[in-house]
Amino acid sequence: MVVIVLLVSLGVLAVAFIAVLLSVARERRQLQPRAESVALGAVTNFFDTLGIGSFAPTTAWLKLRRLIPDGYLPATLNSGHALPTIAQALIFINLVRVDPILLATCIAAAVLGATLGAPLVVRLPVRVVQGIVGIALLIAAVLYALANLGLLPAGGDALGLSQPLFAIAVAVHFLLGALMTFGIGLYAPSLILLSLLGLNPTAAFPIMMGACAFLMPVSGFRFVRSERIDLRVVIGLAIGGIPAVLLAAYVVKSLPLAGLRWGVVVVVLYAAALLLRAALQPLQAASTVETTVAVAQKTQ
Repeated sequence: MVVIVLLVSLGVLAVAFIAVLLSVARERRQLQPRAESVALGAVTNFFDTLGIGSFAPTTAWLKLRRLIPDGYLPATLNSGHALPTIAQALIFINLVRVDPILLATCIAAAVLGATLGAPLVVRLPVRVVQGIVGIALLIAAVLYALANLGLLPAGGDALGLSQPLFAIAVAVHFLLGALMTFGIGLYAPSLILLSLLGLNPTAAFPIMMGACAFLMPVSGFRFVRSERIDLRVVIGLAIGGIPAVLLAAYVVKSLPLAGLRWGVVVVVLYAAALLLRAALQPLQAASTVETTVAVAQKTQ
């Protein structure tokens, strides 16, 4: 019963988010997606479904290509990947067994954290956002490297958690939900946490995907109305991402990803260095760069 409620709720949330996104994009005349962002959404969400994660590689590409100002990153990531992540959640919640109470409670905690975090993100100075996202990329690079070296926890075979461990999982997902609104991906830390607590890693997939699938559109309702977002990129990520999720989940299913992760490590580290340098540069220079990029975006 819990699973059915979650699946129906996700469907309703997806429809509501699409309606708001298209309405705001129409008002701002940003309905036409960027072709590059469609391709980016397809690639990142394809590998996201297979376990690579989408936030770090998307951030790296957007930063390296200077497609959007740095201050737009959290809103664009959460809004652009919301619908592909909902598609992932609908698939994995339906197919993978896990304690439904643990699933629903972790999702609720992450959504609550995101609800409290989103208003803060849209008000933060751009340099603070640059610094937070830069540090998040460094952490992501470390996690990718640890995964390749086989140093991440293998996990147990449990499909549920005892009461103390259950409480830890819920509390940490509240924090991860808040961090998601800053553009810090939830997948890797959620998978590591649940594996350390003894949960079967496969059972962690519907939890981490379900948490993101609910919290991203919930925070996205606020993000799409903010000034620090490019809805052409958002729509492109969604259009490219949804069919890529279906292809990865039902056709490809698995790939040898170690080599790809090492490539992602290099690109992510470079993007992190650029963001942290921008965050630490003199205030006047940072403002000038941000203003120049924003003006360029509006003229395209």
